[in-house]
Parts: sequence; structure tokens; C-alpha cells
Amino acid sequence: MRILALGDIVGENGLKKASEVLPELIKKEQIDFVIANGENVAGGMGITHKLYKEILKMGVDVVTMGNHTWAKKDIFSFIDEEERLVRPANYSKGLPGKGYVTVTCKDKKIAVINLIGRTEMNVLSENPFIKVDEIIKQLQEKVDIIMVDFHAEASAEKIAMGYHLDGKVSAMFGTHTHVQTADEIILEKGTGYITDIGMTGPVTSVIGMEVEASLKRFETSLPERYKLAEGKCSVCGCIFEIDDETSRTIEVKRVKV
Repeated sequence: MRILALGDIVGENGLKKASEVLPELIKKEQIDFVIANGENVAGGMGITHKLYKEILKMGVDVVTMGNHTWAKKDIFSFIDEEERLVRPANYSKGLPGKGYVTVTCKDKKIAVINLIGRTEMNVLSENPFIKVDEIIKQLQEKVDIIMVDFHAEASAEKIAMGYHLDGKVSAMFGTHTHVQTADEIILEKGTGYITDIGMTGPVTSVIGMEVEASLKRFETSLPERYKLAEGKCSVCGCIFEIDDETSRTIEVKRVKV
């Protein structure tokens, strides 16, 4: 099973680039299943129903979210109904939506879990380490493959989560920082790992935002409003090849187009 995790789609231009690249990438790399983080697709923050449908239409199987899950009020009208959309599982109990989904692909049941970090995230959430163990316990013997999108700021927290999940899930990939890391690895017990898969969005930008507006914030310390950058975009992600018999990762490959 070859699974592609697509980095945070930033803005409508990022989505357009992904829609141009993804079909050929799926064909070239013989991808069976695609996960994409969509929490930044609507103007850089949040997601709308229309854009969610467009992400699925281009070949994505599951859409994950993060700290901007609730940025667009439109999400409250569809998050409970859509079976391919997941928000962080360790958000406060009782919130709309679900923290994981199970999808069948090529006779294999694939569970996708979404988590959010607690270090420097400014989001009140439950402990992701404890929450993910609870979910894995529920999924044991019910699914063949478990993939985890850990949406977190701190590399240390993501690395720690990787070791925590080693042998418990097929693969874990980090999102949120929008900068692709070069530390892809298969951990000792067979779990594929990368600290951050990067973003799908504007190349000339500060993690997707306009350079000048971002510079003003750092130069003046004033709350300059972020603006979504325009221009040439790139697509970033990671491919995990999962062994059909053991459900362990046998290859991890970074992607940047």
C-alpha cells in the first residue's frame, strides 16, 4: 500500500497547484491512498464546504485539520456529516466532528487519526499522547493500517510522539510548521516518521504569507495583518509504502514538486 500525505494546502492558489500536480503524481508514484491537510485552504485559515469538496475531487481520500479548524464558520454546517474530514481528536470533548476516520482501500481498512500539539500552539486541548493511545486501543484488530497527522509546532513534541507511536501505528507525519524536514525515517519497530511534510502553497512567502507583511511584524513588533502570498506554488508531502502483511512502513520518501 502506497500512501501519500500532502502538506498543508495554503490558500486557493495552493489548491490549484495541488489539483494540477496530484493526478500525475498519483500515477507516477503508483499511489493508492491520499491524505491532505486542509486547515489553511480557505484564504490561509480554515476550510469551507466548497473547498473541501474540491480537495476530494482532485483525488484526496481523507482531509485532516489543525489549529485553524474553526476559522471559517461554514465548517459547523458540514463537519458532522462529512465522512472523510477529521479534526484533532484531542480537542475538548463534545466539539463537533471526529478525530479519526476509517476508510477501506484495496481490501485494507485504513484509519487516519488527527492530533494537535500542546507546545506553543495556544490551543487548549487534551494530552495527545494519552488520547492517541485511547483511540489505538479502540482500533486494535479492527483496522489494518493506522496513519497519524500530528499538527504541532515543536519539533521535540513531534519527535517524542514518533517514538511514542513506534510499533503502534504504520506511520506518523507532522504538519503545521509548513517547512519540510529532511529527517524521514523508519523507526526501530517499523513506524514511518517525518517531523514535518511541509506545505502546498506559495514559494515566495513566509510559510504561505506575504513577505512584506510578515517582515513588518518582525521589524516593528506591531500586529500587522497577515496577507496570503501569491505567485508560484510548490507541492510538498511524503510517501509511505506500507507492507501489506505486517502493516509496517518499508519505505519513506519525501516529495517536493
